Amino acid sequence: MNLKSRPVVCVQGLGFVGAAMAIAVASSRQANGEPSFQVIGVDVPTPTGLARAECLNKGLFPFACADKKLLAALKTCKRNNNLWCTTDPRVYRRADVVVVDVPFHLEVRASRPNPDIGSFRKAIREMAGRLRAGTLVIVESTVPPGTCERVVLPELPKGVLLAHAYERVMPGKGYFDSIVNFRRAYAGHTPEAAEACQKFLSKVVNVKKFPLTQLSSLRASETAKVLENSYRAVNIAFMEEWGRFAEAIGIDLFEVISAVRRRPTHSNMRQPGFGVGGYCLTKDPLMAKAAARSYFGLDAPFPFCTRAVSVNRDMPLVSLSKARKLLGTLRGKKILLLGVSYRQDVADTRFSPSATFVKQAQKEGAEVVCHDPFVAFWPELKIRTQKEVPSLKNLDLIVFAVSHEVYSKWNVPAWLNGSRPAVLDANNVLKPAQRQAFQRMGCVLESIGRGKV
Repeated sequence: MNLKSRPVVCVQGLGFVGAAMAIAVASSRQANGEPSFQVIGVDVPTPTGLARAECLNKGLFPFACADKKLLAALKTCKRNNNLWCTTDPRVYRRADVVVVDVPFHLEVRASRPNPDIGSFRKAIREMAGRLRAGTLVIVESTVPPGTCERVVLPELPKGVLLAHAYERVMPGKGYFDSIVNFRRAYAGHTPEAAEACQKFLSKVVNVKKFPLTQLSSLRASETAKVLENSYRAVNIAFMEEWGRFAEAIGIDLFEVISAVRRRPTHSNMRQPGFGVGGYCLTKDPLMAKAAARSYFGLDAPFPFCTRAVSVNRDMPLVSLSKARKLLGTLRGKKILLLGVSYRQDVADTRFSPSATFVKQAQKEGAEVVCHDPFVAFWPELKIRTQKEVPSLKNLDLIVFAVSHEVYSKWNVPAWLNGSRPAVLDANNVLKPAQRQAFQRMGCVLESIGRGKV
């Protein structure tokens, strides 16, 4: 098949979502096995954007990745020569479809979230001014309800179709499947746009097993994503108070949660942990509040969402408090923090709760050594992390903060080799045998969500 005859899809933004989305779209196949699309990934011409584009052009994923399926798909795309990345915005002139995966920021001052329309609009303008009539623009970014109509639509040339189909990408071992084997919801500004979006997604997503859901309006689709993430964030915050209760009365809350989850209506119950991080749950619960005031002139305080963000933000300080009690004081103590990314088996450190823990521990005079199998350099704190199994020499406390799979496989007795630091399992990381091994070796063991009888 002639490459020029394939529809051209531009994916705007090559971050954790866009980079994987570009690969997923390029992996779409026609009935004859030929690629469905010619895909162009586009990022901004900054050192970071250039590096991401260059990585993908070399057949390398720009972030540490635990998903073999995604990496294999990337290699196939390079062999088929239907994925290419650039920082030149002129390529939007070739687009039949543009998938928008650029972040939408919120400015939060004194619990008053304001949409950062300027930076998002700039990205839309960079793309929109080069589009042809008939091009389909699909906004996958999580945005405050009303953004597509009030910010995106006014920038688009006449005849361009606009849809919203929010992403549900989950980096980790199921990275690729969270795009192609996962349910999606969408809406179009017009019936024509909705139909075009449905046809496009049906070529990327396995709709036979994971049917699409069409919503009635762009605003409804935007709200669905914000509510989805807010629901999760509120439930995580809710479990924190139960974690403190369990610790106080001497029960294992994870045992309790496991029993409750057997009831189908409660199968997705969350659990207490080290903290909430990442680009989504730390801000998305505030998006409806921001939209209510800024777009619609409404006084909608959203107290549950606001409180959930506050509770989740402070969760790492609960672990720090336990560390302080274990050691008596943090001043002059050496702490090993295991995990700096915001979730297991990913390299994303944005808004990581580990940053809150490290900054406060250092402020109180502790030395914190950080280890993460997926992160070599922690950009937010500008420090290098250890990637090899760390030494326990002169160590006072080990904090298991992120449930990377590698931690659940460590041989505790061999690693300790006679050392007896205190241990804090802050995120239900350790297997029962590991917990028993630490205690058998003479280590004082504390946990978030587990009390002592």
